[in-house]
Parts: sequence; C-alpha cells; structure tokens
Amino acid sequence: MAKAAPGEQMRLLDVQALDGKLRGLDVQAKALKEDPRLPDLHAGVTTAKSDQVVLDTAVGDAQRALTKAEDDVASVVARIERDEAKLNSGTGLSKDLMALQSEIESLTKRRSDLEDTELEAMEAFEEATAKQGAQRDLVAQMQSVLDEVLDEVRSKLGGLKMERDATLAERAELAATFDPALLAIYDRALAKYGVGAARLFHGKSEGSGMQLSAGDLVEIKKAPADTIVFCPDSGAILVRSEDWG
Repeated sequence: MAKAAPGEQMRLLDVQALDGKLRGLDVQAKALKEDPRLPDLHAGVTTAKSDQVVLDTAVGDAQRALTKAEDDVASVVARIERDEAKLNSGTGLSKDLMALQSEIESLTKRRSDLEDTELEAMEAFEEATAKQGAQRDLVAQMQSVLDEVLDEVRSKLGGLKMERDATLAERAELAATFDPALLAIYDRALAKYGVGAARLFHGKSEGSGMQLSAGDLVEIKKAPADTIVFCPDSGAILVRSEDWG
C-alpha cells in the first residue's frame, strides 16, 4: 500500500483547499457566462434589428413611391406649361387651340389627382421614417442594455480569472513541496472523483459527507498512520488525526 508521513498527508488538505477554491471559481465563471439575462437580451436585440430591417425596407419603398409621385406631378405640370404657352401664343387653328384648352383642363384634373397621390405618398414616407427612427432608438437602447450586461459579465470574469491565476500559482508552489508520488495519488483521486483529500472526522468522511460503516472504520484504524487510506464512498485520500477521532 502507498505510504506517506502523516504530516504530509495532512498538508494535502491545503492543496485540497486550493483545488476547492479553483472549482468554486470555475462554478462562478460558468454561472456568469450563463447569466439568465443574456438569452432574452440577445433575442430581444436580434428581433429588434430584424424589425429594423423591415422598417428600413418600408422607408425605401415609401421613398421610391414618393419620388415617382413627384416625377408624375412634375411631368404633368411641364405638359400643362407647354400647352399653356402654345395657347397663349394665339397661333394655330381655332380647333387646335380648343383642343389645347381641353387637354389643359384634362391635365389639370390629372395634376390634382396626382398631387393627392403625392400627398399620400409624402405622408406614408413621413410615417415610415418616424417608425424607422423610433425603431432605431429602440435598437440602440436595447443594445446599450445588452452591452452593459456583457461589460458587467466580462468585468467579473476578468476578476475571477485574476483570482484563479493567483490561486493556480499558489497551488503550483505548494504542490512543488510534495513528493511527486504522493501528489500523483492525490491528483488521480481529484481527477476521478472531484476530491483529492478529505478529513476523517468523528467517523465521517468529509469527502463524501457520509458516516463510514463500522467495518470500514475498523479497517482504517488498523492501518498504520503512514499508510494512505481512501474514502470508500468518495475515493478521496482520508486524512486521519487522533484529534478528530
């Protein structure tokens, strides 16, 4: 059976304390990365941006409709001005002048209808532009909230990383003081069970949190103090002390 001086076994608890701290820091980091606010905020920003695209398209369509209406009015106005110029010149046959007068009247009515269409197009464009502006403000607001949360998460993660790096350095320094064979046994237990070493305190393993059976306790008490014994439930090295019996 593997052996190590009782004092060395006791010092494994210091390593375990650091490994427990590292695990706690990792749990905190995982919780931060899974901040429950983030999914809803990301989804909200994505939806708002998608709605923004729809409104941008609507503004483009409204702009084109307005431009067409303006061009139609301008075309009719130009024709009216040409006809009026011919009519006012007084040249030409009487029937031609009468035809011009009739066309001007028809074009004038057409102009009125087109100006109504132009007005409707202008109103539609202004409405679409207003909705577009409001949506842009909403997107900016939602993005700002998301960015604030992300900055908060990144800041906390940065703090945890600094603490983790410092703890890793402390752990490496402490680990270097152990016999490699003993530390290898500890590390195997830690990797396999999540706990490398734990106290045996009043018959209870602090690795599993369970009270050991009478039979297990008898076997452990029979083992010499320098013999490494393991928790039957957690697989951790059980660190014994007469003061904890």
